[in-house]
Amino acid sequence: MALSPTKPDTCDVACLHPEVVGAARATLLPQAEAQDLAAIFSVLADPTRVRLVAALAERELCVCDLANVLGMRQSTISHQLRLLRALRVVRFRKEGRVAYYALDDAHVAGLLAQGLEHIREEAGGRRAADVADIA
Repeated sequence: MALSPTKPDTCDVACLHPEVVGAARATLLPQAEAQDLAAIFSVLADPTRVRLVAALAERELCVCDLANVLGMRQSTISHQLRLLRALRVVRFRKEGRVAYYALDDAHVAGLLAQGLEHIREEAGGRRAADVADIA
C-alpha cells in the first residue's frame, strides 16, 4: 500500500506513477498563465465586484446607474471598476462626460454563468455557504 498509515494525505514513496507525473507536467499551466488566471478569480472573489459583473452581463451601464443598481456610492463603484478594468474584465467607452461600462467580452459572461450554474446545482444538498463555513 502506497498511502501512509499515519498521514492519509501522503504516500510512503516519493513518486508512485512517474509516467502519470510526466504526462501531468506536460499539460501543466505555465506559471505566468496560472498567475493571470488566479488574478481573475481573485478579483471575482469580492461580492461587490461579482454583482457589478452580473449587472454588466445584462447591459451596459454608466457609473451613476451602477451605483443606484447596487445601492452604493459612485466613488466605491468607480474604485471597483478600475480593478475590473485593469484585468480586462470590463471595458468602458466615453460619451461626452459619461463613462459607460460593459463586460470586456463573452468569456467573462460565460465564466459568471458557469460559476452561477455550479453554485446553484444541488451538490449533496450542501450550499456554497455551508462549504465556506467548513474551510
